[in-house]
Amino acid sequence: MPKLRHFDNLNTARFITFCCFHRYQLLTEPARNLILLEEIDRARNKHGILIYGYVIMPEHVHLVIHSSEKVQLGAVIGEIKSRSAKRIFSHMRDIGAKIPSGLSTTRRGIQKLVFWQLRCYDHNCRSEKTTLEKIEYCHKNPVTRGLVRDPSKWRWSSFNWYAGERNVPLEMDEIGALDNT
Repeated sequence: MPKLRHFDNLNTARFITFCCFHRYQLLTEPARNLILLEEIDRARNKHGILIYGYVIMPEHVHLVIHSSEKVQLGAVIGEIKSRSAKRIFSHMRDIGAKIPSGLSTTRRGIQKLVFWQLRCYDHNCRSEKTTLEKIEYCHKNPVTRGLVRDPSKWRWSSFNWYAGERNVPLEMDEIGALDNT
């Protein structure tokens, strides 16, 4: 499989997408989504990334983020995926939830549970306009998919933050804040 080239450190926001293993709908439980958001927030605090927008869909996640020149976003996303998977599987065991057999796979000769697909998709947002378009895409995604009629009804996106609510699962950063550093 060819190695995908990533262009880090262009001082632009990035639109990132990653999916559940085999696109299973594993992100339908509030507790799992909250774990994922906690890990995204933890990564923000640890690595100094800015979160501009997001949506958690039943089988995939979109993030609009910005990082400093020192941060390799691929490694940060890998960390988010690894930590969230471990915590979600632990939570599932704690509550006695059945872990689907389709989440078991063999990698490098070792049988293991897998929550996320290996790779992620990323796109450099080369302007503030593109960044805003990607945030809007996140907000429209649940409506386009027919999950809700109004984006404000989808708890698992940054829409309500931008609508002025502050009692949300993940706060957003001010767009362009890194440009001043």
